[in-house]
Amino acid sequence: MTVSHSAHLGHEAARAPSTVDLTDCDREPIQHLGRVQSWGGLIAVNADWIVRQYSVNAPKMLGLEFDDLQGRLLTDLLPHAAHKLIRHQMASLENFDQNLRLFGLQLSADGGLFDVAAHRTPDGFILEFEPKRTGRHVSDLSLVQPMIQRLAQENDIGVMSEIAAENLRRLTGFARVMVYKFADDGTGQVIAEALAPSMSGYKGLRFPASDIPAQARALYKRSLLRLIGNVDDPGAAITPALNADGKPLDLSLAVTRAVSPVHLQYLRNMGVQASMSVSILNKGELWGLLACHHPEPLLMDYERRTAVELFGQLFAYELARTETAQENEAVLRGQDTHNRIMSLISSSSSWEENFDTIANIVQQRMPYDGIAIFSDGHYMSRGSAPSETEFHELARFLNTATGSRVYCTHHLGAVFPPASAFVDRVAGLLALPISRRPRDYLVLFRRELAQTVTWAGDPTKPVNTSGPNTQLSPRNSFSLWRQVVQGESQPWSLSEQRAAEALRTTLLEVVLKLTDQAEKDRKQAQERQALLISELNHRVRNILNLIRSIMKQSSHDAMSLEDFTQALDGRINALSRAHDQLTQEQYAPVALSDLIGVEATAFGLSDQARLVFEGNDIVITPEAFTPLALVFHELVTNSVKYGAFSSSNGRVHIAIHEAQDGSYVIGWTERGGPVVKAPKRRGFGSTVIERTIPHEMHGSAEVHYHSAGLEAAFTVPSNAVVRTQPFAAAADPLQAVKTTPPRVGVGIAHVDGPVLVLEDTMIVALDLAGMLEDLGSSDVRTCATVDEAFEILQSGFTPALAVLDVNLGGETSLPVAEHLAGLNVPFLLASGYDRNEAGIESYPPSELLRKPYTSSDLASTLCSLGFVQGA
Repeated sequence: MTVSHSAHLGHEAARAPSTVDLTDCDREPIQHLGRVQSWGGLIAVNADWIVRQYSVNAPKMLGLEFDDLQGRLLTDLLPHAAHKLIRHQMASLENFDQNLRLFGLQLSADGGLFDVAAHRTPDGFILEFEPKRTGRHVSDLSLVQPMIQRLAQENDIGVMSEIAAENLRRLTGFARVMVYKFADDGTGQVIAEALAPSMSGYKGLRFPASDIPAQARALYKRSLLRLIGNVDDPGAAITPALNADGKPLDLSLAVTRAVSPVHLQYLRNMGVQASMSVSILNKGELWGLLACHHPEPLLMDYERRTAVELFGQLFAYELARTETAQENEAVLRGQDTHNRIMSLISSSSSWEENFDTIANIVQQRMPYDGIAIFSDGHYMSRGSAPSETEFHELARFLNTATGSRVYCTHHLGAVFPPASAFVDRVAGLLALPISRRPRDYLVLFRRELAQTVTWAGDPTKPVNTSGPNTQLSPRNSFSLWRQVVQGESQPWSLSEQRAAEALRTTLLEVVLKLTDQAEKDRKQAQERQALLISELNHRVRNILNLIRSIMKQSSHDAMSLEDFTQALDGRINALSRAHDQLTQEQYAPVALSDLIGVEATAFGLSDQARLVFEGNDIVITPEAFTPLALVFHELVTNSVKYGAFSSSNGRVHIAIHEAQDGSYVIGWTERGGPVVKAPKRRGFGSTVIERTIPHEMHGSAEVHYHSAGLEAAFTVPSNAVVRTQPFAAAADPLQAVKTTPPRVGVGIAHVDGPVLVLEDTMIVALDLAGMLEDLGSSDVRTCATVDEAFEILQSGFTPALAVLDVNLGGETSLPVAEHLAGLNVPFLLASGYDRNEAGIESYPPSELLRKPYTSSDLASTLCSLGFVQGA
């Protein structure tokens, strides 16, 4: 506990030069004081009922003619009937903590009536007796029943305590009755009280643990009622002081046991002349006390005290019933929490995806200021919580503190000093282990709650000492004394701790659920990967075989190695461009104008007027795309070398029309170039132009070499065409493949701010960074892993945009995406998969940039996000 300020509202207790702490009272032998209170007598006998020790007031109280009782048989001291009844009843006591109670028993020769208490000791019995005060017209026990019935109607412990205090004051006549509840640290607080008009109140005040020392609390668990009739009563000594074994008589269970001088002075300092305490036990532990005070001496006979003790036991039972009902409600709420979490968490998701769901449900059960999940080394937090770096150190502490149990503290700095560095955010925590080793946690945090604790006097409790034996004297001030406590949070209640244990079980089930689904996902991913590898292997073999054939045929035409290299490079690049166009559209049909435009642009042709389209464009199937790409590559190549494109004024007209049989005729006409002559020999290029479409597509091809320019007509069957569309949809086929940022919507793509690129392939990352710099960004940070991304983000770098590769080898970029979404930072997902594949559907809403992509694709996607010049 950190105390920053204290104020004493009242008079300071005078302090002698020599002081000691009253916790020395913990060592005071209060069960061996060797005296009884004078309102009762005591006789201790051995197993043969021979007197071993007795109180010096016993002979007179019993009306005996002799004073020395030691060594006498009990039968010589008591009437035969009383002795017989006591011996018979004592036989029913089974253990040392049981008391025998007999009321109105004749013990003296003059017929005097006594109430008797007796209990067993290891070597005999202790018999106590006190004169019967008055007769009863109404049974004391009958008064208890309606009091308990009233309590049973309530379900609030505070209300029940107020009712108990008021009823007990009426039953006993004490001027002040308090319900005093112990805290875990031994301190106590008055939670309810009933007062006579003349008495001051203590409700709400705290008392230090040393006010009721440990050995006194232990006795309260064994002896449930304690009466002090008069604090100034000198009492009666036990004689002899030591038994035959040289030990003082153990008075732990004696109802007449005298009182510690320190405690008597404590009561005098409070203005109390008589007191009574009734223990409240809950599950065998001391929950609290019913504490009764009176400003004058007050005796109460044993029969009524027994009724009071019964009331205390029944009150404890009602408290336990209420707490059990609250616990049962907590169990039901816990089951409801379990069901909600299990129903809302998808088995195909992860901790990251479920974090907000869990956080919201947990907060309804256990209020917190911050929450974090630490799983597989990844840290997610919300609200007032340590940073990831701070938590890694805290996690090492939790690994030593929790075992497999829930761990909580409301003063983290006291057990983990490094927490002082973030006490402004976290003062208390409740940690739930949710895995084995290495241990993962769900942790709830609470902020510092500066609070004022009001004590009944100074809790540091210095005391006076006097005399050569350093006699203790308790404080004499019970005025209000306040502490302002800092560095602590609101404590975690017992019900919250139990709820946390139940929640931990639920989260372990979630772990099993997610682990099982992750195993299924891994298996499915392996199956998809095997299928993909098989398909890729098939396609690669076909491509390699095609390239081999192209190489062989190209070598026949080459006049030199340079010619061969140039021709081969052009044809392979044509295949590559065709493949790129298909993959960009996911092997969807592609317009013929796009195919021809890509080829023309590859040769540096950027003048739209030199490539003229007439008729309707045709959208061709993926199967027809590769052979047509080879044909038009050869046509463009020849035109650049020998035909219309070799002249600055040359043009190519492409006319497409549908034939009567449903096939499509593609006309190629060159004008404005040099005079054309038919070749003397047919090379591989001519063979491709004339034979590819008839051979692979079952169409036809006609080529004519007119002096004004080459003319060709190709007929492709209807099954190679998906649909027709106006050329207006692609009015400038060259424009579609230009690398300058296109105008999309109402602006041109522009990035004004820093960008984070998460991509595990270096070449791709560098290429993408270059594209982003061309689009205006002056600060592009690249990284390859999730950890590297978080390291950049936590260094103070705040991006205006992020581009995230979905698959990063052994992990995905999902944690980074969720973090950026929480910061409202827009991002693109780069992937070769569709949005509904490979877990992309689990990402926060975002734009998808399909791989492979060009700067044009990137610019278009950025415009859709609003990254437009001038925006």
